[in-house]
Amino acid sequence: MQIPDVPDLAHARPRPIHWLATATAMAGVVALTTLTQPGAATASPSGDHQVRAAGPGRSAPAAPDPAEADFPLECGGAGTVVTRKAYGDLDGDGTPETVAVVRCEAGSGTPPSGVYVLTGAGGEPRVVATLVDPGEKRSVGPDFAIRDGIVLATLLGYSGPDVPSCCPDEEEHVSWRWKNGAFVRGERPVARGV
Repeated sequence: MQIPDVPDLAHARPRPIHWLATATAMAGVVALTTLTQPGAATASPSGDHQVRAAGPGRSAPAAPDPAEADFPLECGGAGTVVTRKAYGDLDGDGTPETVAVVRCEAGSGTPPSGVYVLTGAGGEPRVVATLVDPGEKRSVGPDFAIRDGIVLATLLGYSGPDVPSCCPDEEEHVSWRWKNGAFVRGERPVARGV
């Protein structure tokens, strides 16, 4: 019989008490992690959220519903479609505005979009600013959002009349910020992968 060089480590054999201790420790870590999580996020891809919470006993003002607004689009008898919307307090008054991307209904193709700011002050939603006029012949990419009171969008367009309408070949990353009583348009940096 050969005697092992390593002493017998009885405590290294797992017993039910070891598994119970490990499970208890893991449950404690999970519970502690749950208690230390950050608050709920306020961003959503569709922008369907309120960005400012109401004080105690008060309800948050509702953002204007773009489905109830009249947009300054000439669609030749066709209706309008709200393709994107985002809500946020753009002017710092504590009341959320709605920014809507709107185009004419079309059976095919991609008609140009208009980007409009709506307010609900006074009851009915109304357009108070046009950020992109449909006459610019632009559409809006999927990364449309409001962050920290700034409207962010990617505008898609065409370099010339020979470019097919299905396939825009120009891309511009823009932002709008409320400043001195008007929306000021600016370029925004594009995040690049490493």
